[in-house]
Amino acid sequence: MTSRLSRRQRRRVSQGVQYALFVAVLALIASYADWGRLQNQFAQKDLALRLFPEIITTALRNTVVYTLSGFLLGLVLGLVIAMMRLSSVAPYRWVASVYIELFRGLPALLIFIFVGVAVPLAFPGTEIPGGTYGKVALGLGLVAAAYMAETIRAGIQAVPKGQMEAARSLGFSHARAMVSVIIPQAFRIVIPPLTNELVLLFKDSSLVLFLGVTLQERELTKFGRDLASQTANSTPILVAGLCYLLVTVPLSFVVRRLEARADKAT
Repeated sequence: MTSRLSRRQRRRVSQGVQYALFVAVLALIASYADWGRLQNQFAQKDLALRLFPEIITTALRNTVVYTLSGFLLGLVLGLVIAMMRLSSVAPYRWVASVYIELFRGLPALLIFIFVGVAVPLAFPGTEIPGGTYGKVALGLGLVAAAYMAETIRAGIQAVPKGQMEAARSLGFSHARAMVSVIIPQAFRIVIPPLTNELVLLFKDSSLVLFLGVTLQERELTKFGRDLASQTANSTPILVAGLCYLLVTVPLSFVVRRLEARADKAT
């Protein structure tokens, strides 16, 4: 019977079986879960309402500020490192390669500890501008720059070589051609992965809790954990997670649209 089915029909049957198994597993899990205890621990409506508006006006706002400041710093530093990586000067390439391998290989948590502890110890009496906001921007920026540098480098190399040759034939210097012609085209190519990096940074901003922050400097994770400890209930953590999704899901949708548009352009 199965041998008489066409390839498309066999694929549909296979998909139907997989969907049925998926639904069966979900139903089995749902039937054994203690929904009453889950609701009591994670979905207390009155407790969730008490989190507003502070979870938005303070926690979410700080998370967005931390993310954007780290992203902008990482973008600038990543562009510099990418140019060093492509430089004809060997020491520049060595420094850029070491930076990329080092900061891509280390956990982001260690970078935050380094910024919050090692820098003040190494340079006594100095303060990172911006206080906690500056420390978070530096920590996120150092991590993001390593990934962005490779992304930007790939984008620059993806620009057809004829673009540089055409610019030079018009009398542009190499530096001016890079700034005016090559880099703008490269950024159009790498917008989707850079947007994806923004999503990752938004989640990595939760590491700010290891720097020690005041009540007004808390981001979503720290805010949720503090309230969960005070109330002995996990509802604040769930609400904080939903606030993350409030930002990351639309951004992920934007990434997919940008990638689809880039595929059509090619």
